[in-house]
Amino acid sequence: MTDAAAPAAPPTSRAELAATLRLAAPLVGANLLQMAVYAVDVVFVARLGTVELAAATLGVYAYSVILFALSGLVGAVAPIIAAERGARAHAVREVRRSFRMALWIAVLGSVPFMVLLAHGDALLLATGQDATVAARADAFLDILLWALIPALVGTVMRITASALGRPGWAMVITALGLAVSILANWLLVFGNAGFPALGLEGSAIASLVTATAMMFAYAVVLVADRRLRRFRLFGRWWRIKAGRLREIAVLGLPIAATMTFEGALFAAAGFLMGRIGVTEVAAHAIALQIAAFLFQVPFGIAQAATIRVGLAYGAGDRTWIARAGWSALIVGTGFMGFTALLLWAFPRAFLSVYVDVDAPANAAIIALALPYLAIAALFQLADGAQAVAAGVLRGVQDTRVPMVIALIGYWLVGFATSVALGFWTPLAGIGVWIGLALGLFVVAVLLVHRWHRREALGLVRTV
Repeated sequence: MTDAAAPAAPPTSRAELAATLRLAAPLVGANLLQMAVYAVDVVFVARLGTVELAAATLGVYAYSVILFALSGLVGAVAPIIAAERGARAHAVREVRRSFRMALWIAVLGSVPFMVLLAHGDALLLATGQDATVAARADAFLDILLWALIPALVGTVMRITASALGRPGWAMVITALGLAVSILANWLLVFGNAGFPALGLEGSAIASLVTATAMMFAYAVVLVADRRLRRFRLFGRWWRIKAGRLREIAVLGLPIAATMTFEGALFAAAGFLMGRIGVTEVAAHAIALQIAAFLFQVPFGIAQAATIRVGLAYGAGDRTWIARAGWSALIVGTGFMGFTALLLWAFPRAFLSVYVDVDAPANAAIIALALPYLAIAALFQLADGAQAVAAGVLRGVQDTRVPMVIALIGYWLVGFATSVALGFWTPLAGIGVWIGLALGLFVVAVLLVHRWHRREALGLVRTV
């Protein structure tokens, strides 16, 4: 089953659990390495000064929100390819068609957002940002926007390689991207080894170079890898199949919206903290970074679950679908339960990775971050459950209702509670975090319940 083909009989629960872990492990590694790539930019730009760091932070946020949403859109190719492989192990033409149309969506979908990012200063000024910071962010985005297409094309290639049973390449190529990012930033931001010192613009160029290098690395893998090249994925790349393009868009648009709702919730929480106080923002940022790092594990498991459930869905095997979905949910929530205990027991150890917890100057930040992490420990289980539940539902190509659930849970419950407790009670920042936890809990319960009732809801088909 390492080649992601449908087995003759549904795998046992133990075999399915092992298959999920084999698929998820390199995807988790790639996610963690990708976070390191983002951190490299911050490390280098932070040395340029406050204005440059603020400009880069705002620019990267605008770019990342768009990249995150469009990644969800093209991510619909994962369950589609998995279902095609589950239905027929040698579905070469169908896989190639899905890959080709996902590439077209990646390129065409990027263009309007590149135009939007080209007017970054107007967007930032409209949100009340400092004019100097907005101008520097605009110069940064004028370069960074060109990374959108190679980043999305690389995403399609990574997803396809993983869906075809070769997830290890994702970790290898992301590690390559990390090395390229470090080198490019070192050369271009401060002008080392004879290169010009380009400062903030140098960091943007480094991001563009990194995205492009990863895209070409994935292209080489798809052509050179023995088990991938037989699909001839780049064959007839110019041909458009309107039906398949529409299928990916219909399935992917709700995924993009769901991911936007979640990402925007945490961004909005940051803005709420900013209205409470500067120290609260710093403590929130550190606590959220820790939670985001830990989240990469269930996120990788969710990516694997989409593929494993998709294979079973394509095969029309109810037993396999159940085993694939529940195995992923058990692994994802189990890991987050373990990290919840660690956060609860050793919060200062986690904080010490980011700040000196014994320095008197950091006492106020630590005092706020500790209760934030206590709440983060409580929502670790919910965060893992909702991520994996969304993944398994995508495996059976169910994305519209989960999108509605995300809107209700994250915004009507989570954000509303954060505002109410953060500003109308003495809880302040703690109230904002309680709102985040409640939103995640509601989404997790509703998504897991929907997965539990998948057959009654007609989400599962048989052949």
